[in-house]
Amino acid sequence: MAKILIIDDERAIRRALREILEFEDFQVDEAENGTEGLEKAKNTLYDIIFCDIKMPQMDGMEVLDALMAQKIDTPVIMISGHGNIETAVDAIKKGAFDFIEKPLDLNRILVTIRNAKDRMVLVEETKQLKTTVRKFKGSSIIGETEGINKIKEMVEKVAPSDARVLITGANGSGKELVARSLHDFSNRRKMPFVEVNCAAIPGELIESELFGHEKGAFTSAVKDKKGKFELASGGTLFLDEIGDMSASAQAKVLRALQENVIQRVGSERDIKIDARVVAATNKDLRKEIAEGRFREDLYHRLAVILIHVPSLNERREDIPMLAEHFIALVCSEHGIPKKEFTDDALLELQQTDWTGNIRELRNIVERLVILCGPKITGDDVKMFANPKK
Repeated sequence: MAKILIIDDERAIRRALREILEFEDFQVDEAENGTEGLEKAKNTLYDIIFCDIKMPQMDGMEVLDALMAQKIDTPVIMISGHGNIETAVDAIKKGAFDFIEKPLDLNRILVTIRNAKDRMVLVEETKQLKTTVRKFKGSSIIGETEGINKIKEMVEKVAPSDARVLITGANGSGKELVARSLHDFSNRRKMPFVEVNCAAIPGELIESELFGHEKGAFTSAVKDKKGKFELASGGTLFLDEIGDMSASAQAKVLRALQENVIQRVGSERDIKIDARVVAATNKDLRKEIAEGRFREDLYHRLAVILIHVPSLNERREDIPMLAEHFIALVCSEHGIPKKEFTDDALLELQQTDWTGNIRELRNIVERLVILCGPKITGDDVKMFANPKK
């Protein structure tokens, strides 16, 4: 049974429309103004929304704008006794499914409802198809060892939620790739993925970078600036190397996570935020907490889900697959025909001590592509990759 919301300030219109719809076995809910209608649409999943245009305080066009801004997929049918072509076109442009003039015609209403339901079926099928395609294409995380397969499974389970994730692992092991995969497989994938390297930003600037600042907040603040939390609104904020964040910034990040609000540097005005936070570190945060360098309460806020990325030395079986991926990528970037690794070259790569992890492997592959012939041999790897003896 389809569930329909009627937003109209006229009780007689709501009652007449309810009687029509209930006679056709629809479940009907009512709201007498735009504010009440928005609240109900946000908290209840409706199949269709009827919304009057002329209403006091908040008119139907404003309600439509708010519904679109909140990404509510429900088809919205605008109704008005003062309709004209311009109003109808404007409503459709803003995202309304259809526009019906008063007095309401029963047949027109039922046809529009049927069309709206058909569209919702298509929308749902499209979502499922896209999910299937993403799974078919596979994760961007390359590898088939047990540790990597566990990460892929975890990403698939966790990505659709808004749970915060703490990714641990050595430098160059691929923590950012895991964070991007979480974003790409989430419901926020169409919104920004914003990265902050906490270790690369001077301590005195980290708060401005994260929370923004007001003009005149400090000497070089010549204009207002949005911080990364605001820029990531609706999407994902990746806090890389969070173990290097200053104590004062940690306190403000904790407040942001607790209350979903921030304050720009130089301002006392609260700004609501909606960013999923994924953090990463190469440090042992438990040890940092014990030594007083990291807040325990912040750790627990961040570590709802823990994902550890193994070092390359712990997943040597993945090296041939990674090397083939990088050689194709590097050759494409340099505009040269694809080169090949011989079997003994791949074996030599597997015997190398990869202290720099994935990042080092990528650099070595690029070096080999530039310096070697069409077939990269084991001797080439010995010469240019400094394998473990």
